[in-house]
Amino acid sequence: PVEQIQLFLFTQMCSFQKFRTELTSAGDKLVVVDFSATWCGPCKMIKPFFHSLCEKFPDVVFLEVDVDDAQDVALECAVQCMPTFQFYKQGNKVGFQHS
Repeated sequence: PVEQIQLFLFTQMCSFQKFRTELTSAGDKLVVVDFSATWCGPCKMIKPFFHSLCEKFPDVVFLEVDVDDAQDVALECAVQCMPTFQFYKQGNKVGFQHS
């Protein structure tokens, strides 16, 4: 049987409240969040690699946030450049990496 890949794309329909709900619903799983933009060259380059991680690590939740469509999420998460990756556990940020 093929396992379902957990990859969610947050667009303008997303609010920070919905983002927090996704983080807490992940429970004890690690959540990796990719903050990117469609116009960002490095974001486009890393996207296939990020998607491949979803298949390699099925116990990790991967979220994508388009900073232009979900500005409230990017603002609340203090994203200042793209791409930015943030790591959450039990709803709390435990690490980050940006270019």
